[in-house]
Amino acid sequence: MDNFQNNPVLLSIFQEVEQIIGKETYDLWFKTADFAFENNLLTVTIPNAIWGKTIKDRYESILKDAFLKHVGVQITVEYHIAQVEKQTPSISNERDVIPAIEPTPVTTQTISPFLLRFNPNYTFDNFIESPSNRFACKAAQAVVAKLGARENNPLVIYSASGLGKTHLLQAIGNQILKENPTAKVMYMTGEEFVNEYIESITQKTSDAFRKKYRFLDCFLVDDIQFVVNKQSSLEAFFYTFNALFESGKQIVLSSDRSPQQLEWDERLSSRLLSGISTEIKYPNIEARIAILRQKRDSMNFIIGDDVITFMAEGMETNVRRLEGALNTLRGYCTNHGITPTIPIAKELLVDYLTTEKEKTVSVNTIKKIVGKHFNIRMEDFNAKRKTQSIAWPRQIAMFLTTELTDLSLPEIGREFNRDHSTVVHARDLVKEKVDTDPFFTAEINQIIADIKGVEK
Repeated sequence: MDNFQNNPVLLSIFQEVEQIIGKETYDLWFKTADFAFENNLLTVTIPNAIWGKTIKDRYESILKDAFLKHVGVQITVEYHIAQVEKQTPSISNERDVIPAIEPTPVTTQTISPFLLRFNPNYTFDNFIESPSNRFACKAAQAVVAKLGARENNPLVIYSASGLGKTHLLQAIGNQILKENPTAKVMYMTGEEFVNEYIESITQKTSDAFRKKYRFLDCFLVDDIQFVVNKQSSLEAFFYTFNALFESGKQIVLSSDRSPQQLEWDERLSSRLLSGISTEIKYPNIEARIAILRQKRDSMNFIIGDDVITFMAEGMETNVRRLEGALNTLRGYCTNHGITPTIPIAKELLVDYLTTEKEKTVSVNTIKKIVGKHFNIRMEDFNAKRKTQSIAWPRQIAMFLTTELTDLSLPEIGREFNRDHSTVVHARDLVKEKVDTDPFFTAEINQIIADIKGVEK
């Protein structure tokens, strides 16, 4: 966020956006865009049409909420392609289409349009390999070396949030296109697949939808768990998967849980289990030191190895939180003109540092224990019902998910079939009661103890 350093209002706004959507997602979509704000108009300059459509469809509402909170005004958002455009760049409604880029010839070769879907910062070279992710990294590299080979197909990478799944999927795409610029490699999220399928039904373009994916050489789908329990979309994905698999094309999926835990259709489950499944676990201390050193060097932050080691020892957590802690320390020391030391880090990063290993708590465990406590069913947490007997336990479960997991607010919303604003409301409502009602606090502490007892 260096480009906001001279504008503290924009800095605070985009820091909040980053906190809501997660560091990895923010870096993927927002670091490649430029933002200018004047007269209640936010102008977003993006490298290509895909960037604009993604920010508009998925994150514009979050942007508007953040501006309303910090500036107190309703803003208008306009999108501009960084290069020459054929038509007006403004997006005013859902049916508007961002114009294609007018390519600027740099070499005699045409740049692959598929390359525009990948973040150039996500490569194998800057992926920190460690025992916790080595097999996943090697499997991803094997996919590139033998694209579509039966022994590597499909590849499923699963882990908790913030451990590098997206980085590896993007690294696969970047490396394939580097070695073969004419390759047809598509990266998308499970949520985007579902949305496109729904739109194809609405617009009666199902044939075009099917053809779009079935000519690919490699199909990379991030957060595939989003497709689970959406029967029609799952059926469409199965046929897409099957067509690519049978024709020897490469498929790589990421998920927040293992294939066995995804509760897939039996036909698709057997396909997934016939390939390679690999888990990324939490990084060990050596990996955490290496990650912090790499992040330090990339941001030109002068910080000694003694402080780096102190942070790594006290933060047995994911990559996203490591980077967040380093950014927090950097911002504080830069603003105050001081050199980071262990005492400063110890005081400033108290919310990041842990005395015992953090455990990954699953959302299903939280739902199960809260449901048992309040005598409601698992399916009630995702139902549309708003009766107090259902809504209050659901809000407690959302609050506990914000406290006990590293999921972003939008990710938590999807786990409960709600949007991020509903999660924010539930979190704040329950937290207020925790802060003011000691009997309720005791009740919550007992639920947390029960949850952690299951996770041991």
